[in-house]
Amino acid sequence: MGSAKKSSAARSARIGEMRRAEKARERRNRLLVVAASVVVVAGLVVGTVVLVQSQSDDDGGGTAADSKNSGTFVTGDDGVRKWEGELGRNHVTKAVDYSVSPPVGGDHNPVWMNCNGDVYTDEINNTNAVHSLEHGAVWVTYNASADKADVDALAAKVKKTPYTLMSPVDGQKDPIMLSAWGHQRTVTGADDPALDAFFEKFVQGEQTPEPGAACTNGLSK
Repeated sequence: MGSAKKSSAARSARIGEMRRAEKARERRNRLLVVAASVVVVAGLVVGTVVLVQSQSDDDGGGTAADSKNSGTFVTGDDGVRKWEGELGRNHVTKAVDYSVSPPVGGDHNPVWMNCNGDVYTDEINNTNAVHSLEHGAVWVTYNASADKADVDALAAKVKKTPYTLMSPVDGQKDPIMLSAWGHQRTVTGADDPALDAFFEKFVQGEQTPEPGAACTNGLSK
């Protein structure tokens, strides 16, 4: 019992520290946005034609094949599947053909999905969600087979946990899945002990390519 209380207190302190760090980053980001806006306006005045042409080239309609995502999952004794292989980390503006659904890493959009306990009721763009995983977020996903009570309970838990996000993914094989950068597992429901264990290990865990990076000021839908 004493050990459980210490673990709970440590987790609460960790979440509190992450919230304070996130607020500090938000203040810094606001200052950076103002400075960047000045630079962007100047650039637009000087090179509007070049900028428009560049955007047109970047946003073309094809699919960007993610050739660096070669590998396979290896399942550990704890039921967590770890990606053994390479995961690209390039910023791309086109769609990416990920080898697993939901993806656990790879080339991704320059803009992340907000992941400060954000719950999305519609499907979101994989390339933005993967950027959130790069920042150390855990992505909770579900399909149409998931029990509504579980979905509601999961949403309540996500909303209380920084560096998490949640959304439906109709194409996934199991009703409820958890994904972090390079790691994934299935859980049976909101009361599955494996859920808390996954959060404890992978929310801003050692697998994070960019620990401490922002989970706000990205896309919200």
